[in-house]
Amino acid sequence: MLSRTVLLSANALKSKGPIGAGLVQASHSLHTSSKSLAPVPALPEKGGQVRHGIIPEELFQLLYPKTGVTGPYMLGTGLLCYLLSKEIYIINHETLSAASIGAVVIYAIKKFGPSVAAFADKLNEEKVLNAQAVKDVALVGLSQAIEEEKKEQWRAEGRSMLFDAKRNNVAMLLETNFRERIHMVTNEVKKRLDYQIAVQNLNRQMEQEHMVNWVEKSVVGSITPLQEKESIAKCISDLKALARAKASLAV
Repeated sequence: MLSRTVLLSANALKSKGPIGAGLVQASHSLHTSSKSLAPVPALPEKGGQVRHGIIPEELFQLLYPKTGVTGPYMLGTGLLCYLLSKEIYIINHETLSAASIGAVVIYAIKKFGPSVAAFADKLNEEKVLNAQAVKDVALVGLSQAIEEEKKEQWRAEGRSMLFDAKRNNVAMLLETNFRERIHMVTNEVKKRLDYQIAVQNLNRQMEQEHMVNWVEKSVVGSITPLQEKESIAKCISDLKALARAKASLAV
């Protein structure tokens, strides 16, 4: 709304000629100037002290060192006499009307001022309480947001530890898979070596059996019936000699 008002006033000033253009330029430079970063003083909650309802106390304090206590009153009285004597201000019916209106206003202020002031203070206090409630709600929300942000930052800091743990788990899985494959290769090589050893043992056993059978057949085939009878007789005589030796040893 403020920007629209400024735009309308600027367009109205442009139509006024050179003076309006200069005012537009001045207002443009005023609105586009850099913002002051100086802190704005807080507005006073209560107004300054006055005398007689309208005269500021600062005026009396300013004139006291030079004119004394009666200085401000003499200044006001002299100024009023000067205006009346020079006919700068002329007393007429409007003066009476202004005095009557002033008296009514003063009476209304004295009569209804405290109640109106109390009502205004009550409205102001309600506004302050509402603003404070909104501020408290905002502060609670911002505090929760700050706590959530701190928690997220803490989680982000622990994310590196989580990634390290995952890397370690992956490394352990790869190492386990590597060792399982090495074990499988070792078993397969061992099985093949055992097979080769079994084949060699079988060949050796068959060769030995074949050699024994061949020698046995050769020996049996080379014995004649006469040699067989002589060997049998020799065995019988040896057995008899062994029997006599045993009997002699027993006696």
